[in-house]
Amino acid sequence: MTELPLTEEEKAQIAGRLHELEMEHHDLDDVILRLAADRAQDQLQLQRLKKRKLLLKDQIAKLRTRLIPDLTA
Repeated sequence: MTELPLTEEEKAQIAGRLHELEMEHHDLDDVILRLAADRAQDQLQLQRLKKRKLLLKDQIAKLRTRLIPDLTA
């Protein structure tokens, strides 16, 4: 089943959400780098942050795919 093309409003909503997720991903990256440098930090918390960062990366990839569909499909 093929999806209908996105409306301009849907594209704008997706682009806005994509921007939010990218900012959160970048912020998490900064936090993880700072916490990883401090050996006294809670390793479980660090792992949770890394897991959240991977989840964000997956969500970002899915939204990008919706905005720029695979032309070979």
